[in-house]
Amino acid sequence: MSKRKITGSAVALVTPFKQDLSVDKEALRRLVQFHIAAGTDIVIPCGTTGESPTLTAGEQTEIIEIVREEAGNKILVAAGAGTNATDNAVTLAKNAEKAGAQALLSVAPYYNKPSQEGFYQHYSHIAAAVSIPIIVYNVPGRTGSNMTAQTILRLANDFENIAAVKEASDNMSQIIELLALRPQSFSVLTGEDPLILPFMALGGDGVISVAANQVPGEIKQLVTLMREGNLEEARTINNRLRRLFSLNFIESNPVPVKYSLSLMGMIEEIYRLPLVALQEENKEQVKEELRSLGLVN
Repeated sequence: MSKRKITGSAVALVTPFKQDLSVDKEALRRLVQFHIAAGTDIVIPCGTTGESPTLTAGEQTEIIEIVREEAGNKILVAAGAGTNATDNAVTLAKNAEKAGAQALLSVAPYYNKPSQEGFYQHYSHIAAAVSIPIIVYNVPGRTGSNMTAQTILRLANDFENIAAVKEASDNMSQIIELLALRPQSFSVLTGEDPLILPFMALGGDGVISVAANQVPGEIKQLVTLMREGNLEEARTINNRLRRLFSLNFIESNPVPVKYSLSLMGMIEEIYRLPLVALQEENKEQVKEELRSLGLVN
């Protein structure tokens, strides 16, 4: 297993589609190069921001292979590979490792609402099936249930390749507990862009970011400034991006961010159902903010 600690600025990468709804491979390669140029530390294809529920197993493999090929050794590739049936999650994890992923992001089982022991058993099976680092993804707002700090820490202590957690909540008491009691080699990352500054002030290791799709350089800079303890400059960036963070969730992610990238000339504005285009009034708000940030004319 790679001993490289999972830290810094990670992008939850969108999946670009063509008009016929197939994966736009050329646009996908452009996005990876965009992140390499911006200094993003980790690229995460096939996560929920990548519309993973709508991807076939073959598409997941192909996307990971393309991203890995384009990334080379310039940026770490941590692929989304999770679902709510443990056997299927194990298969996705094995496929991602075979496709070249250097780490995995595995979402906590959603809808089933397992007990804490159920969460533990789910991840223990995945950890036993692959050799690459696993990022546990706790996102109660989407899954319907919370993995407790105790369960996450138990996994971190019991499995060497459970290397990090993406804590996508604003449960600050849980975040503080994770940061205080984690093993030294275990990373705690936020999945909430508006919380990067306070999260890292508490000792967090970085972010898995939606806004990094649009402003990768500034997200990397914000993380770096917080790591260096430069609170004043970090506040300036945080304030500049505050409204963008909010607008990215004006409708379901990744709809606003994919619309943004289409305006920026990076991808076509294509979604797979059940996601649909932004309402017109919300498009205007997003476009206005992108203009104010100098991202579009």
